[in-house]
Amino acid sequence: MLTLYHCADARSFRPLWALEELELPYELKMLPFPPRVLARDYLQENPLGTIPLLVDGQTRMTESAAMIDYLARRHGGGRLAVEPDEPGFGAYLNGLAYGEATLTFPQTLVLRYSRLEPPERRLPQVADAYGRWFLARLRGLEAALAGADHYAAGRFTGADISIGYALLLARTLGLDAEFSPAVQAYWERLSARPGFQRARKAQAAAGEAQGVKATPL
Repeated sequence: MLTLYHCADARSFRPLWALEELELPYELKMLPFPPRVLARDYLQENPLGTIPLLVDGQTRMTESAAMIDYLARRHGGGRLAVEPDEPGFGAYLNGLAYGEATLTFPQTLVLRYSRLEPPERRLPQVADAYGRWFLARLRGLEAALAGADHYAAGRFTGADISIGYALLLARTLGLDAEFSPAVQAYWERLSARPGFQRARKAQAAAGEAQGVKATPL
């Protein structure tokens, strides 16, 4: 049984979404955010204290974008992945990393300095600067979507999950008001997918069953 340690709408939403798209059985263990502070026992499972943690037998993974490809290839028969001999292979790999390294990274600083730090340590100027950085980096997404509905290979792939999570986080942080029409339409396509909707319902149900408040960051 695959086990995913998850906080509502945190980076762990990426593998949760992939699990639902692939219709794989899994156990979802909900944690309060941030778990390294609010669930200290979790450090015994993941010494980093970060989310997500995916456990598959002896395999333990902590990088959300890598989990998408792992699940697709190891358990999904290649669904959601793009093969090396396909024209969209490079774009697929790029999208997996772009969603995390380029788009989510600046948002983590917005989150930290606008919400997570105690009021006296918050830095609105830093949060605003990194919010603008994130929005500027969406130009790469707009270019990829020119004449296309998805980021790579002309179909929905794990790259869309990686990038789609960054757009979900942007909504949580109130950055979505400045999405371009193309990015907004892309987000609406992704968030309307049954797999996305099932993932949202799964985290809410698991949070309620486990007594963990399943609300966005």
